[in-house]
Amino acid sequence: MVDMEKYLSVSEVINWQHPDIIERAKQIAAGHPTSEAIAKACFEWVRDEICHSYDHQKNPVTCRASDVLHYKTGYCFAKSHLLAALLRANQIPAGFCYQRLSVDDQGAPYSLHGFNAVYLPHLGWYRIDARGNKAGVNAQFTPPQEQLAYRVRLAEEADFQVILAEPLQLVVEALQTYRTWDDLLHHLPDISLETADHYGLA
Repeated sequence: MVDMEKYLSVSEVINWQHPDIIERAKQIAAGHPTSEAIAKACFEWVRDEICHSYDHQKNPVTCRASDVLHYKTGYCFAKSHLLAALLRANQIPAGFCYQRLSVDDQGAPYSLHGFNAVYLPHLGWYRIDARGNKAGVNAQFTPPQEQLAYRVRLAEEADFQVILAEPLQLVVEALQTYRTWDDLLHHLPDISLETADHYGLA
């Protein structure tokens, strides 16, 4: 049996007890009768209302859930931090998932891509990707079918199946180190397939 408490916990990055997050979580949940409906509403709100930092070339680089909400912008990782916080504020277990993808779809360089998993009562864990849709990206909430933003296609790419209770520290450090979207673009966090086990992803 999975310990769900850790997927509801509060932390410095997933600071879901921040009053702004609690207020927004209540607003999003209003009128939705089930946890699945609330989860879908939270997902669609973060996907559509929070700008992806690279797509919109928008600063600052955010990390903490409350900062993502305040500045309305974030890279995929930061958006996953806010979505987890909104879900947890509604007492819905949420975790973190990662893929390793080619930055330009041609091979090296590679980067991690961050998204979420949500625990739905009648289904179990269901993975969702709120990075933000655009041409060629169409992530949806359609359980039990999974519809993420990206698919793994190259040999050095990976779709890690592990669901973590907290974001990878390597990701958090990158978001906290670089201040502008273009600085982070040149220092995107990555984990080689050989070292994935060390980070608990294998």
